[in-house]
Amino acid sequence: MKFIYADSLDLVDPGYDFIEDRNASGRSPYWDDAYAHEILGYAPYDGILISRGIVGGDKVAGKYSESQAMRIRRVGARAFLRLDRQGLDHLPIFGDCGAFTYHQEEVPPYTPEDTAEFYSDVGFTHGCSVDHIIFDYDEGVSGMSGGTPENRRRFEITLENARAFLAATRHMSNTFTPLGVIQGWSPDSMAEAARRLVTMGYGYLALGGTVPLKSPQVKACLRAIRDAVPKETRLHILGFAKANEIDSFGPFGITSFDTTSPLIRAFKDARANYYHPLGDGRLAYYTAIRVPQALENPKLMRLVKRGVLSQEKLVSMERTALSALRAFDRGQGGLDETLDAVLAYAVPAMLGATIDDLPSASSAATLRQHYYRTLADQPWKQCGCAICQALGIEVMIFRASNRNKRRGMHNLGVYKTLIENLDGRATHVEQTDLFSHPSTTEPASHSPVLRSARQ
Repeated sequence: MKFIYADSLDLVDPGYDFIEDRNASGRSPYWDDAYAHEILGYAPYDGILISRGIVGGDKVAGKYSESQAMRIRRVGARAFLRLDRQGLDHLPIFGDCGAFTYHQEEVPPYTPEDTAEFYSDVGFTHGCSVDHIIFDYDEGVSGMSGGTPENRRRFEITLENARAFLAATRHMSNTFTPLGVIQGWSPDSMAEAARRLVTMGYGYLALGGTVPLKSPQVKACLRAIRDAVPKETRLHILGFAKANEIDSFGPFGITSFDTTSPLIRAFKDARANYYHPLGDGRLAYYTAIRVPQALENPKLMRLVKRGVLSQEKLVSMERTALSALRAFDRGQGGLDETLDAVLAYAVPAMLGATIDDLPSASSAATLRQHYYRTLADQPWKQCGCAICQALGIEVMIFRASNRNKRRGMHNLGVYKTLIENLDGRATHVEQTDLFSHPSTTEPASHSPVLRSARQ
């Protein structure tokens, strides 16, 4: 089972100064910033996916700047992602159209023909057909019953585009592997879409529209699809939002899936921000300690406007919290006194009121409980990755993107190991998985120098 990371220009400044909270002098974004495989010194994934909607262009405004969009077309995805180095040059690079970026449009903004040309020109190893996302889901209908007229229209658009896309790839001398995308409003409609795609000639299918679905619903769809297609048909799950439950999806013969979940949870989850392996195929999740920048946090600024706290007091509390955490990391501060300093600042930042002014102490007590566990266990000291070794407790501080994304990159590495162990465990107990390919990624020969926050 291949873990494909869906990238969205997730880079960090390798020269960032964590003590002064500033980028390296003369830094040029993208050129000086580094991907996870550069910061960690190895690829914490089995491949990368780039959505055409993220790249952008004339029809859809993407996340890439104009110069970046031009560069990826000029030098190709592998060089753009810096996967052209020894130990990384074998990794697959998937492309899809990013159907969610145009889900409100009458029809997709891309044609099958220009999408095939895009994949070929940019140098993807795998490319998904042009789909039109269906959000409705009804597990209670059977066969091709159910589905609104709009669902059915999008169903047919997706299949017709897949037919034209496959035809457009045939003159490209197999420059990339085409994936036919499945959309549907029920398990049976998705199974029918899969059956038709295989009949067209697809040997690799991609299941779309799963983001809003719960795990049992995704499994129902996979079960129906597996019953409808030959056992050798490969399956990919697009935008797999249930990445933390991947161990329960083994029986469905998944070849690959893409997700951003391990990185995104580092700064978008309320509590599970830092992944820590337990050594038994499971993960522990720790809460990062929030120490936002005093003069940029909206809740803190509202307290200033109300006269509850002054800007000078906030800056002082911020410095005290950071100093206490760093002293604790060096073994020079007690756990309780560190928690007191952190919570005095974190509670106003998160809850919008000082501890004394809160109508109930339960929220502050819960926060203290989560932070206590993080500081008591000190999981960053048990991790040997380049990020945790260089940053120390800075990796556990929830504060701006250079810390938060590094924590997410650490998570990617832990998650990649989890997937490898799942594959190994499946082989060990002789489970039948026709599509399991344990990673053979070797450490990269180059990794930028990391500035140590412990100095």
